[in-house]
Amino acid sequence: MSMFSLAELEAAAELVHRTMPPTPQYAWPLLARRAGCEVWVKHENHTPTGAFKVRGGLVYIDGLVRSGQRITGVVSATRGNHGQSIAFAAKRAGLRCVIYVPHGNSREKNAAMQAFGAELVEHGDDFDTAKIEAARAAEEQGLHFVPSFHRDLVMGVATYALELFCAVPDLARVYVPIGLGSGIAGLITARDLLGLKTEVIGVVSENAAAYALSFEAGKVVATTSAHTFADGVAVRQPDAAAVDLIMRGAKRVVRVSDGDIAAAIRAYHCDTHNLAEGAGAAPLAALLRDVAGPDRRNIQSPDVAHHQDGNKYAVILCGGNIDSDVLQAVLAGKTPSAIPGGAAL
Repeated sequence: MSMFSLAELEAAAELVHRTMPPTPQYAWPLLARRAGCEVWVKHENHTPTGAFKVRGGLVYIDGLVRSGQRITGVVSATRGNHGQSIAFAAKRAGLRCVIYVPHGNSREKNAAMQAFGAELVEHGDDFDTAKIEAARAAEEQGLHFVPSFHRDLVMGVATYALELFCAVPDLARVYVPIGLGSGIAGLITARDLLGLKTEVIGVVSENAAAYALSFEAGKVVATTSAHTFADGVAVRQPDAAAVDLIMRGAKRVVRVSDGDIAAAIRAYHCDTHNLAEGAGAAPLAALLRDVAGPDRRNIQSPDVAHHQDGNKYAVILCGGNIDSDVLQAVLAGKTPSAIPGGAAL
C-alpha cells in the first residue's frame, strides 16, 4: 500500500509550487557523450535551499500548522540540507526552529541554516548523537521534534519525482542517493502511483554501506562508521520503514567509491557547469560505473561521442551545497578525506 495517494501528491506539489517553481530536468549532451547514453539530470540543486529537502520541509510544516496542535517551535538534527529545509519552512510559518548538528559539520551548511533563521546547536561527534540530544531538548523545552524520515517529508520530496516522471515518462532507469531514505522512497512511490516501470537504483558510498547491506540482508543492518566526504549519504543507522519500502520498490542498491563520487563532481562541473555536493554526484558516479567504460569516467573533456544504447536514464542531483574547500580539492583532482561527524542529511 502506498504511503499516500496520487491526489495527495498532486496537492503537495501545488503547495510546494506556491513557494518555488518546478526544478528543471535537462538532457546534457556532454554527459551523454561521457556515458554513452541519454542522461537526464533532475536539478534539485536549483531550489531555494540548494537541495531537494526543502520540499519535504514545506509539506511537513504545513501539515503541522494545519493539525491544530499548539506548537511553540520545532527542533531537529541534521548534517545540513534537512536542517535548511525545516528552518526555511518554519520561518515562513512563524515558528522558532532549533537545529542540532555534530561538531565538525559543514561550515557553509551551518551558516545557511542560521541565515534561514535556525538556532544552531553543535553536539556530539556524529548525527546519531546529535539526534538523541535534539529529541531530549524537544522534551525539555516543549518543542516539536521533526524526524528525518516521515510520511509528509517523503510526500514533499516526492514532488520532484512527479515533475521528472511527467516530463520524461519513458525513463528506463533512475539513480538516486540514499541518505535516510526520503528521496528514494518518494521516487519509488511516485513511480508506482503513475503506473510506470522505471527501474529505481539506490546509491550509497562504499564507506557508508548501511542501506546496501540492509537491502542485501532484507532487514535493517547498522554499521559502526560512515567515513565518507559525501555527508548526505553518510548513514550508520537506516530507518526501518525506509528499508522496507526500498526492499519492495528498488531494483538495486549499489556502492560507489569516494573517488568515483569526486570524479562525478568534476564531470558535472565540466559537462554542465553545475555544482554537485557528494550525495548529489553519487547517482552520476553509479550511472557512469554501470554504462561507461573506465576510460570515460574521469576525463576532463569528453569530446568523442560514444555509441548510444537507445535508453533514457536519469540521475537525481539532489543538492549542490558543497563547501568551498572541499570543492577546491575535488576540482584539483583529489578525493577529500571523510568529513567528521558522518551521518544523515
